[in-house]
Amino acid sequence: MTTVLYPGTFNPIHNGHADLIERAANLFDDVVLGIATSPHKSPSVLETRVRLAEQVLADIPNVVVRGFNTLTVDFAREVGASILLKGIRTVTDFEYEFQMLGMNRVLMPGLETVFLAPSEEFSYISSSLVRQIASYGGDVSPFVHPLVVEALKNGEVS
Repeated sequence: MTTVLYPGTFNPIHNGHADLIERAANLFDDVVLGIATSPHKSPSVLETRVRLAEQVLADIPNVVVRGFNTLTVDFAREVGASILLKGIRTVTDFEYEFQMLGMNRVLMPGLETVFLAPSEEFSYISSSLVRQIASYGGDVSPFVHPLVVEALKNGEVS
């Protein structure tokens, strides 16, 4: 059994994330979506992000969503993941993630990193852009699940 960990803040989870998770679920036995705490947010914000991700991904049977507040490598050990999944949209993403790959290899020898590029229709979406559009009252429905649209409207995600 191969378990892959897809770590991130997912603030909020968007269609690009869901695309990568669906594709990873076809490649690996188990996918753990690890939602990291944000040092500037309250614990209830993490709980909201976990709940939304669970609801958005509920139809993918081999995906589990968990929040964490540790080093990614420690969380990978905890969930039995031997592979990290990282989404790459730009060269800048790759440069940052390649640096993290090296650090993670030192901290957890044997941990591999797999990069997936989003499908073309999702390659421009980022959580920060979704939040910014929503903060100005813009329509984010093309970019996120309807439950996330509602959470943004209700101020549950910031």
